Amino acid sequence: MAGFDSDILVVGAGIGGLTFALAAHHHGLRVRVIEQAPALREVGAGLQISPNGFYVLQTLGLAQSLDARACMAQAIELRDYAQGRLAARLDLQKYGAAVGYRFFHRADLLDVLYQACLGLGIDVATNCPVTQVSHQGHALDTPQGPQTADVIVGADGVNSLCRSYVLGGQDQAQFSGQVAWRAIVPNDIGQAAIAQIHMAPHRHVVSYPLRGGRDLNMVLIQEHENWTDQSWSIPDEPDQVQAAFDDFGGAIGQAISSIDQVNKWGLFLRPVAPTWHRGKIVLLGDAAHPTLPFMAQGAVQAIEDAWALAACLGQGEPVVSAYRRYQDLRKPRVTRVVNTASRNAWKYHLSQPLVRVSAQNALRIASKLRPASLVRQFDWIYNYDITQEI
Repeated sequence: MAGFDSDILVVGAGIGGLTFALAAHHHGLRVRVIEQAPALREVGAGLQISPNGFYVLQTLGLAQSLDARACMAQAIELRDYAQGRLAARLDLQKYGAAVGYRFFHRADLLDVLYQACLGLGIDVATNCPVTQVSHQGHALDTPQGPQTADVIVGADGVNSLCRSYVLGGQDQAQFSGQVAWRAIVPNDIGQAAIAQIHMAPHRHVVSYPLRGGRDLNMVLIQEHENWTDQSWSIPDEPDQVQAAFDDFGGAIGQAISSIDQVNKWGLFLRPVAPTWHRGKIVLLGDAAHPTLPFMAQGAVQAIEDAWALAACLGQGEPVVSAYRRYQDLRKPRVTRVVNTASRNAWKYHLSQPLVRVSAQNALRIASKLRPASLVRQFDWIYNYDITQEI
């Protein structure tokens, strides 16, 4: 029975794992976390947290601490790459200040979650990598010895050992045909609290400010024929990415030219796991449903998962019943999100000049005549509050 006496072990101290730990504590469950990294160090990456994720963080009492680190987003803008001409603007302020759309440095969000865990007495053990799942999923082997629990939550990311166990090793990643670079530069172009998407043939750039507007987070995506390394982050030379995007003009071109440190990774497709649990192990976040970064929902869907799983376990029903209820609740929604993200990239990469110009003109007309309808299409994502579902 899951309940106050259950011992829950979380594998992975990322956004999803730490949010689950806090949500489990909120629901009266005992939880501890193990993390393979020697320390929860700063990683140079930005995150967009839309209202559907912030509902959870707010319910966990983190809103004030997070808002001290966040940039409150005003809008999302779609722009042409050549000189940055505006094609469409999606006003995000309709969602209000309380649970609006926010930009974070990943390290800042992670630190708030980590400090909250420490404040509640939740044990977070670093330098504890899982080497294999053993004893039919009842234990995890680590250099510190076997780790066992009544519930084992695999929040260990896209290369999850827990996922491999749950799926019996039958899980092949497929290269998406796209690579990405990630960089953070000083916001010398003075970009406001707006997520800008600059669209170009076979490429696009996403940028938004962080840390009070001082820094600018940039993700640069390019179509690519092949890729063999599945690492999420490989150091690359700035001049390589600058050469790939050297025809981007205006302010974004200036920002690209200022990159002095950059990481590169291939974008791989993995299906939503057909089943999310086996034995004592249950999957959460990217381990269950890795997604391409074209809806900015990877971290947010992990946050939703965290609340849903903790709430299901907190009902006191048998663990396997809680696992099934969690999967039944989450799988249809995350499948829709993953599929939507997978379809999005081509819209930004139109290469035929007449098609691209026509599409952007259509966006401009819609943005002028029906501005509310542009953002309303995302209400199914942003207006969803998992804390009211269970």
